Amino acid sequence: MSESSSRRWWVLVILALTQLIVVLDGTIVNIALPEAQRALGLTDVERQWVVTAYALAFGALLLFGGRIADYWGRKRTYLVGMVGFGAASAIGGIAQTGGELILARGLQGVFAAMMAPAALALLTVAFPGGRDRNTAFAVFGSVAGAGAGVGLVLGGLLTEFVDWRWCLLVNVPIVVVGIIAGMLLVTESKAEGDNRYDWLGVITVALGLGSLVYGFTLAEESWVSLGTIGFIVGGILLLTLFVWIESRVAQPLLPLRIVLDRVRGGAFLLQAIAGSVMIGATVYLTFHLQIVLGFSPLMAGLASLPLTIVISLVAPLATRFLSRVGARPLMIGGPLFAAAGLFFLSFITVGGNYLVQVLPALVLLGIGMAMLFVPMQNLALAGVAPHDAGAASATANAAMQIGGSLGLSIFTTAYAAAAGGVVVAGSASQLESFVSGYSAAFVAAGVAMLIGCVLAIVLIRTPKRDEVPEVTGAVSASD
Repeated sequence: MSESSSRRWWVLVILALTQLIVVLDGTIVNIALPEAQRALGLTDVERQWVVTAYALAFGALLLFGGRIADYWGRKRTYLVGMVGFGAASAIGGIAQTGGELILARGLQGVFAAMMAPAALALLTVAFPGGRDRNTAFAVFGSVAGAGAGVGLVLGGLLTEFVDWRWCLLVNVPIVVVGIIAGMLLVTESKAEGDNRYDWLGVITVALGLGSLVYGFTLAEESWVSLGTIGFIVGGILLLTLFVWIESRVAQPLLPLRIVLDRVRGGAFLLQAIAGSVMIGATVYLTFHLQIVLGFSPLMAGLASLPLTIVISLVAPLATRFLSRVGARPLMIGGPLFAAAGLFFLSFITVGGNYLVQVLPALVLLGIGMAMLFVPMQNLALAGVAPHDAGAASATANAAMQIGGSLGLSIFTTAYAAAAGGVVVAGSASQLESFVSGYSAAFVAAGVAMLIGCVLAIVLIRTPKRDEVPEVTGAVSASD
């Protein structure tokens, strides 16, 4: 497909807007959670699933969404994804119970898993090469990087000055614009040849991940209950079956050669750990800012923003160091900085000051995550054959989302264990209980980053000259 010069730049605008709402919806609801919990009477477990349902559905189905886009048609998949995402957002915005809200968030994740790879594939086709391609992907990537920060601030604005429901309803007008523009501007394209869906792979990986996450959720009450053990073991068995299936089907959902490479596999594991911190730990930060420190939703969003700002400032420096010292030092040092920030954050107190107890931790965490993100993205595509590049990119994104859903479940278990029993609502003892729980969640996240450091030491051993792959542009999620 060859777009006219002006037309394809409009295609870039609408696809970048799509990417913005996909990324934004991972964080915009975080700020609204305390208000939503009060309005709908959510339990702490239901509150967690408002975030987890989106990340889990998105991550588990992202590879399949890429296959659908390539086989069924990228424009068609994009439009269906937009319609479904808008409908799910509307359902969530008018939800009257916790179950309805969680269901809507899960549906958002399902349709985001169609939209995201389709948008990336359409952008690749619209900009096949040259300087325009580099510009287009720089814009697309910048929007994706800014999405999390925009979500925090926009969520605060909408929750404070309108209503928490608009954190979901705001997607509807954006989706309408995206659908109209997509129908008028985007040209259809799809992969040629023998295209078969790996249905067994889709089913086993989705059920396996769902069972595993749900098992960790049940662990909040007891690690030795039949339900906890059953779901965790069931999830592990289903994921083992998924690997066995992928090793035998002709057109696997996830070619195992992508993840079995030592360095690339290490990068994916670190992606999952990074996702657990960025999605899981930051949820508890917003709780502390609003519930304990008494920040308004807008102030909580602005108070979380330094993390995004530091990542944006440090990432270019990390990119410069990457070509000089290689990936390994950054991937070892990054988790150490991040762990230091999380452990610092674990010393929060009920009467603590944001500038003293929170801001320095966000700076350390931002430095560490920037050091980790830059080489991690490169290594995820290092040495990948051209026909596997899309699957490798989708796997990296899926690892972040799945890591976030698993991490939030584990951190919630740590929170529940430390928070203790029932106390009088609104009392000082309740705030102390909350802070103990949040501190435990931050410690668990810090330990996760230390595990990431160990993984980097053991697995990231490629020669310096091979650590920076030449990536000419993004590709479809399953080319």
